[in-house]
Amino acid sequence: MNTREIIQTSQAAAPIGPYNQAVRAGNMLFISGQIALDPQTGLLYDGGDIAEETRLVMDALQAILNAAGSDFSQAVKTSIFILDMAAFGAVNEVYGRYFEGMQAPARETIAVAGLPKGARVEISMIALIP
Repeated sequence: MNTREIIQTSQAAAPIGPYNQAVRAGNMLFISGQIALDPQTGLLYDGGDIAEETRLVMDALQAILNAAGSDFSQAVKTSIFILDMAAFGAVNEVYGRYFEGMQAPARETIAVAGLPKGARVEISMIALIP
């Protein structure tokens, strides 16, 4: 029995390549890396504030989780890709707000040489679907 399902929502930006926002496999949800793209225009946030950029990424993750019938309490693993480790504190502070009062998932944070469209932070996630 094939339980693979594509998850798509207009509340997060459409994919910019040959991938989907998320794929459900059984009770697992695999969310592709999200950057701070406006869901309506597809344009990257360029306000210069890494905290705001991170909030927009987390909001996109939240929209995809919700579309799949899940939420941040079901996250089991995240990967944060960041352009400049000097921004880690600001990214971490915003990220942490989304897990207040619950156990945070396993995570790694990786400094990278570049991200799509010039983004400064990208976050992917694996979550359960209750």
